[in-house]
Amino acid sequence: MIKIALVGDIGSGKSFISKLFGYPVFNADKEVNYIYSKNTTCFNKLRKTFPNYISTFPINKEELINCILANQKNIKKISNIVHPLVKKRLKIFLNNNKKKKFLILDIPLYLENKLNTKKDIIIFIDSKKKDIEKRLFKRKAFNKQIHKLLKKIQLPLKIKKQKSNFVIKNDFSIKTVKKSVKYFLRNLVYERNST
Repeated sequence: MIKIALVGDIGSGKSFISKLFGYPVFNADKEVNYIYSKNTTCFNKLRKTFPNYISTFPINKEELINCILANQKNIKKISNIVHPLVKKRLKIFLNNNKKKKFLILDIPLYLENKLNTKKDIIIFIDSKKKDIEKRLFKRKAFNKQIHKLLKKIQLPLKIKKQKSNFVIKNDFSIKTVKKSVKYFLRNLVYERNST
């Protein structure tokens, strides 16, 4: 089993590209949504920590946004509650798919939370800023202030790129990105077979 982690800017197309590999994908954002909608332990911890903001189950994202906007330090407190639960679900995912050749990890704070091991392959998704912005502004739940705060807790893109083994340029065209993914997998398989 080889873990392939996709890193890059918010909105750079990591989720879009992760699906093109054709292997099981662990999508941290989807897992967080699952936790917010199903996990009462998470809800009780958040309600206890933020009694003035969190009151609804399934967890209401508007309440979370208001909580973060009231004090930007709250983003770290929320992360400290949610991250261990995501980590648990990642463990289950890895265990359930240990016989697969490749596993794709779409985890926004993958490097920041030191989830990487030496054997992991890290791909930096390189997208143009104007393309990213165009896509972000189309998102229904896009909040400029929250976006800024999320950028603050992420490593600079330059460092993410340096820590990556490969770069895939994303022009948001399925045809060209599919080619890049196929090329990458072909070379990776060849490289592994020849060592």
